[in-house]
Amino acid sequence: MNKSTFTTQKLAKLAMMTAISMVLLLLVRIPFPPAPFLVYDPADVPIYITAFAFGPVEGLIVTLVVCLLQGFGLGGDGLYGFLMHFVATGIVAVAIGLLYQRNKTKKTAVKALVIGVIISVIVMCIMNLIVTPAYMGAPRAAVAAMIPTVIIPFNLLKAGINSLVTFILYKRISGLLHGTGHTIRADETETDKEDKAE
Repeated sequence: MNKSTFTTQKLAKLAMMTAISMVLLLLVRIPFPPAPFLVYDPADVPIYITAFAFGPVEGLIVTLVVCLLQGFGLGGDGLYGFLMHFVATGIVAVAIGLLYQRNKTKKTAVKALVIGVIISVIVMCIMNLIVTPAYMGAPRAAVAAMIPTVIIPFNLLKAGINSLVTFILYKRISGLLHGTGHTIRADETETDKEDKAE
């Protein structure tokens, strides 16, 4: 299991992943057709990759910084936007970090992503029922009516797409994150070079 030792090198890598996340957040924004105020972006991909590479603590740190910058520095929804983004993304990052660090195989990676997405969708339904009426002034009944048609599909789609992209990309770039100087081929064994690099 990875130790959460914050060396200068690791901090630099976390800063790099944070920067990549912010760039993706700014460059790729696709409104969700049933509710255009909800926007898909791939900014969670670098966060998920961070959790895979370094663990849940590092994944949450990058999540926190990205959510703070988005919520308060990039015209986001302030505290409301920060809370919703941090919870939705943080849950997946923690699931990835906790499960994958115990057993670094492709099967575990898939399991971690699926569990993270499912828990995130469930928690976001609860968060919307509690937080949205309080911060946005929307009637709770109206929010509840949106759960099956808007909230679940959007969160499932966003987390699902970002999880799939993460799964495709992670093994190809993990060698660079771990300082081995090379990428890892997609056809390598489940117990791969990444484990030897740590």
